Amino acid sequence: MLDDPQPTDAHNNRGHRLVFAELIWQRLVDSLAVLGTVLIGLLMLLICVDIVARNSMGASLPLISELGALTVVMIVYLQLATTIRADRLARTEIFLVVFRQSYPRLGAMLTALFDAIGAAMIGLMAWSTIRIFEKDFASGEFIGVPGIATIPTWPFRILILLGLAVASVEFLLRAMSALRSSAVKKETT
Repeated sequence: MLDDPQPTDAHNNRGHRLVFAELIWQRLVDSLAVLGTVLIGLLMLLICVDIVARNSMGASLPLISELGALTVVMIVYLQLATTIRADRLARTEIFLVVFRQSYPRLGAMLTALFDAIGAAMIGLMAWSTIRIFEKDFASGEFIGVPGIATIPTWPFRILILLGLAVASVEFLLRAMSALRSSAVKKETT
């Protein structure tokens, strides 16, 4: 009985904390995707209302085109982390699938490299978005026509920044997972 290693309470607590942190992270990523999906519905509603306005009044509603443009960008970035986590980014799979099957360890390392580069690129986009957000917030940047209808742009920019930051971290987590996978494949070969 003494030869059987039993996990300690500290080890169990650490494992539970990691599982809890992963669950919180998944909920955050999924919540951003849900928000993006809700925005798709709202965008469709805005477009339908604008169509009715154009046909009945002969003119578009104010803010619709600008709001639509910012909303589409927001939707893309809010749903990006979920796309990364589900491994649904568009890429050429012809090489990588065969390479992973033939060389699992090297395939995992190459995947980690791709994910690390993705994290860096999306991180740079997030970094540049911080400057745009700061400028928009400080100057009171808005869309629309003064005196008719205006909306500040900074709420859109903060959601775009949040989507980019979460996507960058998701890429980083995938890279770390692929590196762990390559280490396990090395031990089993």
